[in-house]
Amino acid sequence: MDHTQTLEHIRSLIEKQLARIERMKAEGDFVDYDALDKLIIGVCGGDGIGPAITAEGSRVLEFLLSEEIAAGKIEIRSIDGLTIENRAAQNKAIPEDVLAELKACHVILKGPTTTPKAGDPWPNIESANVAMRKELDLFCNMRPVKVPEKNIDWVFFRENTEGSYAVGSQGVHVTEDLAMDFTVTTSQGTDRIIRLAFDYARKNGRKRVTCVTKANIIKATDGKFLHMFYDIAKEYPEIEADDWFIDIMTAKLVDEKRRSQFEVVVLPNLYGDIITDEAAEFQGGVGTAGSSNIGKRYAMFEAIHGSAPRMVAEGRDKYADPCSILRACVMLLRHIGKIDRAEKLERALDICCTEERKLVITGRADGATGAEFADYVMSRIEK
Repeated sequence: MDHTQTLEHIRSLIEKQLARIERMKAEGDFVDYDALDKLIIGVCGGDGIGPAITAEGSRVLEFLLSEEIAAGKIEIRSIDGLTIENRAAQNKAIPEDVLAELKACHVILKGPTTTPKAGDPWPNIESANVAMRKELDLFCNMRPVKVPEKNIDWVFFRENTEGSYAVGSQGVHVTEDLAMDFTVTTSQGTDRIIRLAFDYARKNGRKRVTCVTKANIIKATDGKFLHMFYDIAKEYPEIEADDWFIDIMTAKLVDEKRRSQFEVVVLPNLYGDIITDEAAEFQGGVGTAGSSNIGKRYAMFEAIHGSAPRMVAEGRDKYADPCSILRACVMLLRHIGKIDRAEKLERALDICCTEERKLVITGRADGATGAEFADYVMSRIEK
């Protein structure tokens, strides 16, 4: 790519982001699920072990929402076509027909998807997760981590649509010696994620919101995020606001004296990806954690682990642990206002994962299958 092409590429990226800002300025309020004639939940298996675990999530949702489904108030739809094979064949992060099906839903339960990396046999297509977050404007990735015996009760608000991932597949090779990528921070995108974190803290009795950046080094984009954080914090005087740099924050999460002081954490996309995977280890690893992706019109709930293609190749997908997707179901139920069902499922998961542990998932034939474990969880749900 010569210098003229490079400059034209950068100009195009800037124009697309400016257009996105205008769309954000015009966005309306959050969807009122209670006002809908029918709430549509899409279940999208993804690839790898995704179809196996989302099938169990779908069964549990059908069990818990049976009355609403029978009354025609809720519909659960299965959405296929988000496999790496189909995405590669169409050279699309999300094929158009699949995207149309997703947009016909209100909330989505999604399995993991494979993102090609250097050396893979797949084309350099964008992450399906990143594309879905952008297409559906799912600007907030909220991940709770709670381990009472370690005095841990954290809620992370990761910005989903900007930062280092916004144009992650659109970097440039200026010469064979120079490659450049780009980071995006907007006033509108930063304002809505930070306000959501403070609003959550206020509504849930949290007393502290922490911002994580590397603003001492990444001065324009991270600096803007941090500056806006403190400006918005002035509107929430009852809540303590502080900030940490990403490198020391990773250390403080394992500091037994310090970590219990964190409550709500808000941070740009890349740092959020790193920190929430680390945090999930405290409650048993990424296989035990769910994730919510929230926008004003759509919401998507997912497992935060990968697609584990090796398990499928070895015929072990039926032994994949569905706990992460079931934790995502808890968040989905809370989001659509079914708080009682969410609490029942969460309690059943706590019993099955930590208290009784009558069935254990090992990922192999010496442990329970995902279906057996889901049956176990449902047997512990108080109807």
